[in-house]
Amino acid sequence: MPRPGSLIPAAFYLRPVDVVARDLLGRHLCLGPVTLRITEVEAYGGPQDSASHARSGRTPRNAPMWEAGGCAYVYFCYGMHHMLNVVTGPPDRAEAVLIRSCEPVTGLDLVLERRRHVQGPALLTGPGKVAQALGVDLAFTGTRFHEPGGLELRAGSPAAAILAGPRVGVDFASPADRDRPWRFAEAGTPWVSRPRNLR
Repeated sequence: MPRPGSLIPAAFYLRPVDVVARDLLGRHLCLGPVTLRITEVEAYGGPQDSASHARSGRTPRNAPMWEAGGCAYVYFCYGMHHMLNVVTGPPDRAEAVLIRSCEPVTGLDLVLERRRHVQGPALLTGPGKVAQALGVDLAFTGTRFHEPGGLELRAGSPAAAILAGPRVGVDFASPADRDRPWRFAEAGTPWVSRPRNLR
């Protein structure tokens, strides 16, 4: 089955993390028969961002963050959920965008099966839900999104209007980083988690 939209080129990812984060909204995330349209993301900076996994330097877990932009960084959260991130910027910048929410485009039957037939936006509003719907696990970390045949990012239809607000679950970070409005979501869609904190 043809996948919707052209592959996003490698140069797209080699920009500042907040710029790429906004530009990911509306893009298509594809794996096998499943295509999801990205509706919500969070940007995370490098070691200087106290909310980032890179805050303590390079580790075996976060090593993909230090690669050139365009690769996947997948981690396992609370022993329960896989979280999918898009690495951005040049090598050693250690910036990444967490995919928080999506809406289904193709492969809905498989998404429903993987998500145990949850109905409505709750199907895909949350980063663990997105990875589960795609079938993404730790084996996908390091995957290049611009290389065809695997986990891909394709053009889609960019968001017409964007909301922003503070990131979720980063109370441990410094006040400035905790309050930084680096969660971005498409305006006017129900496929967003915690919409009341976005403006």
